[in-house]
Amino acid sequence: MKTFSLKFENSISYRIFAPQFTFCSILNVLAMPKQKTNSGAKKRFKITGTGKIKRKHAFHSHILTKKSNKRKRNLVSATLVSSADTNRIEGLLCM
Repeated sequence: MKTFSLKFENSISYRIFAPQFTFCSILNVLAMPKQKTNSGAKKRFKITGTGKIKRKHAFHSHILTKKSNKRKRNLVSATLVSSADTNRIEGLLCM
């Protein structure tokens, strides 16, 4: 059975009994988890040069025959995310 003694900057000593783990895997468990970007959000939103969040319009993928040409044309262009949703989207994008 292997025994690992770890000491970090805050002078707290950890003693770990780990027969099946290596020293590197113990360090990975004790490290803080990394913050990950939501994979669905990174496909749907882009950041502009000024830091605003750009999105696409909905309702432009199918059932287009009953929509007028003007409506479909206006749905093509991208727009900015509203100020009410900005904080939530920034959290998903880890900004």
